[in-house]
Amino acid sequence: MRISVLHNRAALAVWALALSATTGSAQPNPSTAQQASPPAEASPNDIDGPTLFATSCGFCHQNGGRSEGKGPKLAGTKRSDEFIIARIKNGKVGAMPAFGGAFSEGQIIAILAYIRSLEDDEK
Repeated sequence: MRISVLHNRAALAVWALALSATTGSAQPNPSTAQQASPPAEASPNDIDGPTLFATSCGFCHQNGGRSEGKGPKLAGTKRSDEFIIARIKNGKVGAMPAFGGAFSEGQIIAILAYIRSLEDDEK
């Protein structure tokens, strides 16, 4: 009996969907419509700026960003937070790859915090 009720509900749902598609007035039911969820962010427990930097940025920014390498030294940078975030996200043509598709916003902020934590030995 339970299977029959479920079968009837499923048939009714298919019929309603077909009817709304033919009339062009499909209105989503808020109780059954799936809500688009925002992209998942890393949790504070798994955001590790130093590790993210070492595994993604350290090849070009030597000594953990404390020395110039293929990329510039980042310790003591005078660049704004907005500039650094945009550079991480968008890269620089011919010089730095864009990481905006690889890192969440939280991970980018963790990398920025790591860069800001670097002490400049050459003050």
